[in-house]
This record gives sequence, C-alpha cells and structure tokens, in this order.
Amino acid sequence: MTDSRICFDRSLIERYNINGPRYTSYPSAAEFDDTYSANDYVDSLTRSNESGTDLSLYIHVPFCQQLCYYCGCNKVVTRHTGKFDGYVDTVLTEARMHREHVVSRRMVRQVHFGGGTPSYLTDQQLDRLLSGLRDIYSLSEAPEVSIEVDPRTVDGQRIGALRQMGFNRLSLGIQDFDPQVQKAINRIQPYDDVSEVVVGARDARFSSLSFDLIYGLPMQTVQGFNRTLDQVLQLRPDRIALYNYAHLPQRFKAQRLINTRDLPSPDVRLNLLEGAITRLTESGYVYIGMDHFALPEDSLTRALRDGSLQRNFQGYSTHAACDLIGLGVSAISHPARAFAQNARETIRYQTAISAGRLAIDRGLRVNRDDEIRADAISRIMCQSALDLSQLSSHWNIDAPEYFSSEWRELRKLESDELITLHGNRLVVSPKGRLLLRVIAMVFDQYRQSSARPAFSRVL
Repeated sequence: MTDSRICFDRSLIERYNINGPRYTSYPSAAEFDDTYSANDYVDSLTRSNESGTDLSLYIHVPFCQQLCYYCGCNKVVTRHTGKFDGYVDTVLTEARMHREHVVSRRMVRQVHFGGGTPSYLTDQQLDRLLSGLRDIYSLSEAPEVSIEVDPRTVDGQRIGALRQMGFNRLSLGIQDFDPQVQKAINRIQPYDDVSEVVVGARDARFSSLSFDLIYGLPMQTVQGFNRTLDQVLQLRPDRIALYNYAHLPQRFKAQRLINTRDLPSPDVRLNLLEGAITRLTESGYVYIGMDHFALPEDSLTRALRDGSLQRNFQGYSTHAACDLIGLGVSAISHPARAFAQNARETIRYQTAISAGRLAIDRGLRVNRDDEIRADAISRIMCQSALDLSQLSSHWNIDAPEYFSSEWRELRKLESDELITLHGNRLVVSPKGRLLLRVIAMVFDQYRQSSARPAFSRVL
C-alpha cells in the first residue's frame, strides 16, 4: 500500500526544482523522430494483436473559440465552425483505418476526448463521432468515456445531453476564478457558470467530475488563489489536477501575449503550491502523485492504495494497461513496443487521411532497455517505491546489477531524505513525493536531453 503522506520541504524543492519530463511516457515524446513511418506503426499495431490487450482511444479535437494565452496545447482558434463536420468525418475515416489492423477480440475500455475544446463541437457532431466509434470498435460493457469541457461552451442542459450520448466523466478547465487572473490569460469564466455545470453534471449522474487548476499564472496572489480554492471546495469535484504553469514563449506563441512582469516570483509560486496542497489535503483530498488529488472514494485513490495505479498521456489512470490508439491531429498512439504521433498540422493530417494514408508523422520503436526502464519509472511515479527483486523476476534480469550505477546515484537523494533504500528496495519519503520526477530521472537513459529547457520545471 502506497504511503500518501506528503511533506513540503522548501529548501529541498528549491534545490531540486530542475527541468524534466512528466513521464506520461518513457521515452518521452521529445525522443520521437521522423524516421518512424506509417508502415512501422502498422507493423507495431499488428504485432500488438498477439497480446490481445484491450484498447484505449484518445480523440484530439483541436478547435477553440478563443485563444487562452497560457495554453500550450495543439489547437486551432476559429469561429468558422463549418469545418467541424469535415474533421469529424476525417477522424472516423482514420478510426476505420486503424481498426483494419486490430483483431476483433480486443475491446475498448476507455475513450477520452481532449483538445483544444472538444465541447466546442455541436451535440450532433459529438454524438456522431462517439456513435461512429462505437460502430467501428467493440466497446466493453462499462467503458470509461470522458471529455474535456470548457465551461463557457456548455450549460446545465447541455451537460445532460452529453450524458445521454454516453459520456460518463467530465474534466472542467477552471485554472483560476480570480477576475484579474482571468483577464490576464484571456479566459473570462464566472464562478456561477461553472457552478451551473457542476449541478447539471451531478443531476445527470456523471460518475466522475474533475477540475483543472493552474498555479503560477499572471496576476496570481496567495490571497486570490485561496479564494479560488474556497470556491473549488464548495463545488467539491471528485478529482483535482493542480498544474504548474510552464512559461515557454519560445515554444508557444500565445504565451508571448503574457506580460512576464505579471508572473508571480519563484517564492510566491511555491507559496501558492504549498498553500494549495495544505488546503486540499486538510479538506479530505488524497495526494495521488505529481499534480493530482482525489477524494478517498475515487477510483484513482483506490488504485493508489492497492498498487494498481498507472500513468499514460492523460496523466494518472486506472486503464494504462491498455494499448492506446490516438485519433486526430497530433494524437499519439502507443501499441506494444512503439509510439507514433500524427501530423501536428491540421491540413497535413486531413490530407493524409483523405489520400488513404495514416497520418503518422514521427514515432519511436521501443527497445528492451526502454521497456525495463519504463517499468522502473512507472513504479516510482505510481507506487512511490521500487523493488528490484520484482524487476528481476518480471524481466528475467539481475536488476541490482542492471541498475548498479543508478543505485549508487540514489545515495545522494537518500542523504537528502527524498528516499530511503532498504537493500534492493527504494521507498519515496513524504519529502520526496513532490519530487517524483527528479527521482525517476535517475533511471532515464535520455536524461541529458531530458534536462533541456523544452521541459518544464518539476514544480
């Protein structure tokens, strides 16, 4: 059983607050290259049929009505909604192309609509897309079907319509309720509108409701963010994701519209984080790991406690044992021993599918060392522990010898009380739980590239 305690040690956090991957995959997407082709992906997907592993579908809907200055997602800001029907057609065509290489016995256990703003599509378009996926794939008896929702695009009545379509989990982008912060990030979103959506979701009996919050945004103050937390706790979502704003204007043009002088200082950022962790845990939320919190009865919390928690491109999950098929522009697929990403430009993506070709733009074949290290990193990220005897048995290796240099490197983290080492077993301490990424990086064969500024700081 994982120890969910957490200790905020400011001196350690300041010392280890380095750049690094989020380990939603290993190797990270930064290691993908364009020598990996659509033919390589078909070969990987076909070989994955041997395992008979169930499937997870991710559908990327890039369209947004308005530009949010902080956003680093792959998006298309447009008011020309006429193009949406064509995009839905393209995604369904692509879904059929993937399906040709998947044996029928493989069931879909999880479907997730991300973006962009999936809820910017009309009810008819969303229903056609979800119904089409049901016709193409065999969904399990009780699949998890989730959608990311911009509360500005829905109301209580529309939430009910989403539930009737088959969606049973909602993720709402909140970020911050403070009007000054909302103005600075160009996302005006009154509390009353969000409250109406929450009431509608509960009336419609959604099985899970998640809020996304961000700390480190322009104009944020400890006092203002405390007011946001007061309002969040009144609504009491099942899950809360508390993300660190990564200001990378060299990568994301929209962020150049943020005045850097409005960003909170590093000291204030840590105050925001510490205060939020204290408020959420004292209010009954369990710290899952990284930036995720959940109520004690939530399935993520149960998975944390029984050791079945997993991690994938959507963050912490109870379904990461599935092979992932990504549909839509920039979507990433993860069949056995491979990663593949679609073209990141909408025109290139749709042109490829229209021509009868999968839109794979880049990817990576995973070798045995990658798989072993991915397993070690996953155990650290999800269980806050690593037992080398389990790795030895699972991979038929001498894990203490395989990771002998890493184990020596861990002694420094042990001396700083981030972890404890008991023979061949690593246990993350309460002081280290906020620094899981730092601990995992010890096992990262690509760590030199992982320290690049392209990655966000761990906190």
